[in-house]
Amino acid sequence: MANHLTPDEMANAIGMRTDRLVRYCLEQSIPIYHGRVDKTLVITSLLATGHRFPDDTDAEQMLAA
Repeated sequence: MANHLTPDEMANAIGMRTDRLVRYCLEQSIPIYHGRVDKTLVITSLLATGHRFPDDTDAEQMLAA
């Protein structure tokens, strides 16, 4: 999996709506450059704030990919 994903790709991968992901990135000052977000920044930030991922999503595996 690539390190920089479009908001749609990232939202689908973590089970979140795209508009909520974009809002979260803006609130947490996670940059969106050229329509892409850094997967590592998003996932580590979500884990740090206590976000719960769907059962079929393995955040640790996504970070390693």
